[in-house]
Amino acid sequence: MYYTGKGDNGTSSVIGYTSIAKHDPIFEAIGSVDELNSAIGVAVYYTHNERVRTMLKKIQNDLFKIGALLAGFNNKASARSIDFGIDYVKKLEEEINAMAAVLPQYKKFIIPGGSESAVHLHLARAIARRAERSVVGASEKYKVSPTIKKYLNRLSSYLFVAALYVNYSEGINEEHPEY
Repeated sequence: MYYTGKGDNGTSSVIGYTSIAKHDPIFEAIGSVDELNSAIGVAVYYTHNERVRTMLKKIQNDLFKIGALLAGFNNKASARSIDFGIDYVKKLEEEINAMAAVLPQYKKFIIPGGSESAVHLHLARAIARRAERSVVGASEKYKVSPTIKKYLNRLSSYLFVAALYVNYSEGINEEHPEY
């Protein structure tokens, strides 16, 4: 079955909490992470660079873990545990550094654009920043691992550099705003 009807009254639940309003910060955070995962799925579709494509697929799995953690999978009411340590952040940093090593040094702001892949990576980056803000907001009310916040912060950087990297790999020059 693809629906339960349990949320028809405007509330839902996460592990350890029941009957939470759907506009609660935890659902905003979970929804933003889900939206980000979907945007990355679109970027995967349009990305032909195998290095970036492979990493994006790993990131999608990471985002499912984050969603599960936000939903309370690691609290005492849950029988399962999900590992999400600093190694996830370090992997993003390694990929950022590897791609940045071949890029020219940009000293101006960059207009989001370029290849089909890059435009979707830029959009995913903007959504990642919103997801990060939502998670930070939820962390004021719920226990959220600092690693999740750090990962989302680093993910927006990864997506930005990945967009630059695919444009560079395809010989597309970045455009800069005119002031």
